[in-house]
Order: sequence, then C-alpha cells, then structure tokens
Amino acid sequence: MNSNKKSSRRRQASKGNTSSSKNNFRKHYKKPLTNKHNSDNEGIRLNKFISNSGICSRREADVFIEQGSVTVNGKLLTQMGYKVQKTDEVRFDGSLISPEKKKYILLNKPKNYITTMDDDRGRKTVMELVSNAASERIYPVGRLDRMTTGLLLFTNDGELAKKLTHPKHDVKKLYHASLDKKLSLKDLEKLRGDVIIEGRKVFIDAISYVEGQNKTEIGIEIHSGRNRIVRKIFEYVGYKVVKLDRVLFAGLTKKNLPRGRWRELTKQELVNLQMI
Repeated sequence: MNSNKKSSRRRQASKGNTSSSKNNFRKHYKKPLTNKHNSDNEGIRLNKFISNSGICSRREADVFIEQGSVTVNGKLLTQMGYKVQKTDEVRFDGSLISPEKKKYILLNKPKNYITTMDDDRGRKTVMELVSNAASERIYPVGRLDRMTTGLLLFTNDGELAKKLTHPKHDVKKLYHASLDKKLSLKDLEKLRGDVIIEGRKVFIDAISYVEGQNKTEIGIEIHSGRNRIVRKIFEYVGYKVVKLDRVLFAGLTKKNLPRGRWRELTKQELVNLQMI
C-alpha cells in the first residue's frame, strides 16, 4: 500500500519536472535570425540561388558564403539559411548574379529583321530566330539595323552585356561593306584620318579593300557602338552602303554558322569574352 503511494508521488513529481523543463525551454529558446519578411514558402535559399546561376554546386556555394564571397543588397552575408527575395541584389565576388543559368547564343542575322524584343508595327524581330534557343529570357547585345546581316550575340548575362557594349572596353567589330561604286584610294586614305560625324570623332581602327574582290568591297573595323555608324562613315565621303555584314564581334566569327542559324558559344569563346 505504501509502495503504491510512493509510486504515485513519483509520477506526479515527474509530470511537474517535465512541465517545468518545457517552460524553461520556451523561456530561453530564441528563433534563429532570418529575413524579416521570410516564410517557408518565400524566396530561394542563398546556396541554391548561387548554384542556379551556374557558378558552382550548392555545397561549394556554402563554402564561398562562409568565406565572404557573397553580398546581398550591398551587405556581406555569411548566413547559410538566408532566403533570397525577388527584389534582392546578389553579388558574387562583386559581380551581379541571377538564379537563371547563363546562356550565350550567337546568331548569324539575315536582313529584314529588326534588333528588338518585340515590335508594335508587326515587323519581324531577331527574337523570332532564337525563340527555341533557350528557356531563359535572353536578349540581344547591342544592335544591328534591319538591313545589316551578320553576328549578333544574345545572353541573359547582364554584366557581360554591359562590358561588351561599353566604349571603354574597345570591343572590336569587323564589317564587310559593299558600296554602290568603287572606293577611290583618295577616299580610302581620307577615312584613315580624322573622321568627324555629327560633331563627334569616329575612331576607325582599320579599313582596306577586301583582297581579291572589286574595290566596292571594303573591310572596316571599328569599336564604336553608335547607331548606323558604318553607313554614316561611307556617306561622309559620298558612298552608299548597299550591303553590310558583320563578320566579327568581340573575337567571335561566323565560321560554320549559316545565315539565319544560331549556336551556343563554346567554353573557350566564353572564357575569351570574360577576359575582355
């Protein structure tokens, strides 16, 4: 009988201790710091965000985060569980990154296509030619006018696009121009000197007759990105461009790329671009 009473008191004491332990746990437990507007269903984990951008695996991303290679909205972040929101700006070693895999598509543009994402006048755009090239949203780097053919690069890599279009990087572009008449040697030499168009100097890196062809066929290399600048250069000395083809852009060539077709850049081509 006494034994049963002792057992009953022990069970009651045990319940009391359990309740006390729970209260102490609740009192001292603190939730880990997370985004103030986060929930389990919002955002994407930082390591996955970095992995999706194509830089490295999730496991490697964790190491880079710990080492201080990642900033979010300008602040160094080493917190593993951080969830990136759509409005966040994430940089890896100073370069802006996006969760989409980077895509790089090279098109040999035909004439009668305009370089724009869409057109309210119903004209054909270059986006129609690369519509099945990537599931990611790619866009053209720079412009070619409607009648100009040749190399046009598409990507979703904003940092690279900015680099390739900024004048300070001197990205070379080589064009084959067909003129309405033979270019005289005098005018050729004139274009090798100072050329002022619309009040601004144009830097022509190289210009010459295309070897083995009529003197209406001219090769011209520039790094200016001004609108219709090649056509304006020849208008400056009294010639009209009847055909214009971009045969080289930032070291990329049209080799084995038929007109109207596209291909992805090779790893070596991408490495070369990133070194510019």
